[in-house]
Amino acid sequence: MKSRIALTSLAATLLLGSATAALAENHHTCSTSRVAGDWGYTKTGTLVLPTGAVPFASVGRFSLDDDGALSGTNDGNVGGRVSKDVLKGTVAVGADCTGTATIEVYDTSGNILRTLTMGLVFVDDARGARGIVTSLVLPNGASLPSIITADVRRLTGIPGIPRRNW
Repeated sequence: MKSRIALTSLAATLLLGSATAALAENHHTCSTSRVAGDWGYTKTGTLVLPTGAVPFASVGRFSLDDDGALSGTNDGNVGGRVSKDVLKGTVAVGADCTGTATIEVYDTSGNILRTLTMGLVFVDDARGARGIVTSLVLPNGASLPSIITADVRRLTGIPGIPRRNW
């Protein structure tokens, strides 16, 4: 009887250990280089202008390199006024999958329109991210209050993970 209990305990321990190892193998920490690649996004919310609140929306894509340099484009709409914009900035990502972005938005002629900072969290094993604008500053230095969130999705594969797993 004691040998049966010992054998059952050993089998349960091995099974539990294997399951834990498999879970640990599939759990990845985040880093700036791990989230490098091509991304698509939507941002929606409200800008609070001196004349009152106006709706804001944009859709675009950007690329991140291993060092966190960001470049991209977007189509934006502020209160019904549509624009095509160019994005340049940096992204930093911590091991806990939270991060920050600083993004300069330019018109197609190269004139800076605004600089924004965002708080980020990468989700779904770095297949997506959520963000919120924490600061929006105009070229003249004026801060513009805003309530803007972002939904971000990866357009290309995750480094080190076969396509079938993402």
